[in-house]
Amino acid sequence: MKRFGMALSFLLSFAGFALAEEAAVPAINSGDTAWILIASALVMLMTPGLALFYGGMVRRKNMLEVLMKTMITLAVMSIQWVIIGYSLAFAPGNDFIGGLQYFMLNGVGLTPQEGSTIPHQLFMVFQGMFAIITPALIIGAFVERMKFSAFLIFTVLWGTFVYAPVCHWVWGGGWIGKMGALDFAGGTVVHINAGIAALVTALIIGKRKNGTHAPTPHNLPLTVTGAALLWFGWFGFNAGSELAADGVAVSAFVVTNVAAATAALTWIFLDWIFTGRPTMLGLVTGAVAGLVAITPGSGFVGVGGALSIGIAAALVCYFMISVVKPKFGYDDSLDAFGVHGIGGMVGALLTGVFALEAIGGTKGLIEGNAAQMWPQFVSVIATIGYAAAVTFVIYKLIDFAIGVRVDKETEAIGIDLVEHNERAYTLFD
Repeated sequence: MKRFGMALSFLLSFAGFALAEEAAVPAINSGDTAWILIASALVMLMTPGLALFYGGMVRRKNMLEVLMKTMITLAVMSIQWVIIGYSLAFAPGNDFIGGLQYFMLNGVGLTPQEGSTIPHQLFMVFQGMFAIITPALIIGAFVERMKFSAFLIFTVLWGTFVYAPVCHWVWGGGWIGKMGALDFAGGTVVHINAGIAALVTALIIGKRKNGTHAPTPHNLPLTVTGAALLWFGWFGFNAGSELAADGVAVSAFVVTNVAAATAALTWIFLDWIFTGRPTMLGLVTGAVAGLVAITPGSGFVGVGGALSIGIAAALVCYFMISVVKPKFGYDDSLDAFGVHGIGGMVGALLTGVFALEAIGGTKGLIEGNAAQMWPQFVSVIATIGYAAAVTFVIYKLIDFAIGVRVDKETEAIGIDLVEHNERAYTLFD
């Protein structure tokens, strides 16, 4: 009887251990999962939105070029991400780069990771949408000049050797995240990274053959439609980065809208003051600048911070585009650097100023934590330096191998017809 009691006790203990182990496995939260599925779709919609936003600003003979380059990014980076990009960004590795444990999504299953309430594959998909749109942002710097073949190679290499490492630094367990830098939804990973790459490519590839002034946008209604889709999708971009349907996601949603609206209004008034007329292009450019700048702080700042960030983004980006760019004469065609690079820097630094402990758990400068400014500053400088250096090397290697820029005849006729044998508008030359 005594032995039976001991055996029963052992079995009960083992069963309790097994149940404890089972309970320790993170459970999927259906509400969080549903929200991140929707957020992933919202972020995906930003890529075709970007295509329309950029496409309306180029000459009509290159409209399809912009659509083609943007949409092919959705295809090629989706494949790159599941093969190796996600692993390099998020697999366990060192402070600089992830390992190959998640190669071809090995080990990326349908159960949550520790500390998560959504399936691991859903987290992978959500992050993949960021990896898609980031190299697409760079297109705005070299439209009407880059070969499609060169762009394909550039996108894969840049996504692998620039985006993935910086993503790992910040979100994948790398050194910037360990340092305590705040980047809720991609101020450094997405916007500074892409903006600096845009500036480097614009400087190396040279100006368009259309004189000293950029051509007038050929279809502003398309640009406005694209901006509306970007604004809409940005709610998934920022609020989805909480990875849960909770109060922080709601706060991120609210401040995203506030910053965009504030920057749009500020830009309109700047146009009115300095050119005498409010412009549609100015309104949507300001809105995008505000969306960019609030991205790193969307899960950390309140409405007051969002208002300040929106105003600051419009002021600084307007100055860069209206004063600095004409002074230096570089052809950042659609202001990818002026809006995304500069807006991302403004947002990253001001996140350190306006972060509130009650929202994101970290105090910023206004709550007495001046030390937070140091990791914000280091993260900005490190991203600038790394993105600039590696983008330069990638560009030069491709240029040496196959050439990057289209020839003069192609540029004169238009990339749509020469490289793709298609026209966006059949009623016009």
